[in-house]
Amino acid sequence: MATTAPRRGTPASRGGSGAPPWNRATPAPVVLVSGPEDLLSGRAVDLIVSAVKARDPETDVQRLDASSYAPGMLRSAASPSLFGGTAVVVVDQAAAMNDDFLADALAYVTAADPEAVVVIRHSGGNRGKKLLDAIRAAGLPEYACPAITRDGDLVDFASAEFARASRPVPAAAVRALVDAVGSDVSQLAAACAQLVQDVDGTIDEATVARYYGTRVNATGFEVADAAIRADKAKALALVRHALVTGVDPVPLVAALAIKLRTLAKVGASRGRGIDPTRDLGIALWQVDKARKELQRWDAERLARAIEVVADADHAIKGGGRAPAFALERAVRRVAELAGDE
Repeated sequence: MATTAPRRGTPASRGGSGAPPWNRATPAPVVLVSGPEDLLSGRAVDLIVSAVKARDPETDVQRLDASSYAPGMLRSAASPSLFGGTAVVVVDQAAAMNDDFLADALAYVTAADPEAVVVIRHSGGNRGKKLLDAIRAAGLPEYACPAITRDGDLVDFASAEFARASRPVPAAAVRALVDAVGSDVSQLAAACAQLVQDVDGTIDEATVARYYGTRVNATGFEVADAAIRADKAKALALVRHALVTGVDPVPLVAALAIKLRTLAKVGASRGRGIDPTRDLGIALWQVDKARKELQRWDAERLARAIEVVADADHAIKGGGRAPAFALERAVRRVAELAGDE
């Protein structure tokens, strides 16, 4: 039997950032899985289905597409089977739902079958807002699958993937993996799974480099790290290697800008009662690293470095005729400013 819905006013009834995360998803007569991160949304559905099947091996799982829905399909799919087994209905594409689904779903929410489990996946947007409001007003559970796009969120995600597999990985190796694989969450999850499956010993930076090639050594953040610590020769060598192998200058200068902004934020937080992790959303390992790197920087030189990178960003994005030269000049100047102690 499906679990009863939470009472109104519980955390699960709140939409947006107030909804519990995807990994807390459990069965209920109606469950809303909201947010644009498809990988997490799919995992939330898997958790719910697995929990129902653990109670009832005869569970019948059906999937509906809300964008091509025909009247009556939802109630029919959620009805008890002649052969027994809990009915689980997974509704995909709710963000593109048609009017027929909206009408049937609104009616179903007010009189859901307590023996069935209906999971509605909504990736965001205003389509179907009336249904989302009705689900939330009824106190039905919602689980959030927010987009993972920020660099810090990607690093946290990869770290969590290794933790889920009971394979703690050094922060530097996680950083290298994110730099190598990029911001595609599905690819990042697959890379984590591959390393967990294939590597028996410690997963370190060398392991990541062995699996994902020299991209690790020529990423924007590797360039930024070298420049920030005044290692001009290494920073320039990495830049040239990256450009030769086809890396676009835009993400390279963006990584340098992100690095400098992190230093500025952590530096500005000192003595002001601001916790960079709690108040600014900067990962703890990034804060620790920034504090060490700030030992060779003062506010004036950091501000000049930020201006240098801003000028390079403008030149690279169309303001100049030689993007590669603008990038190299900015990296050289940042490394020189880092060395002016």
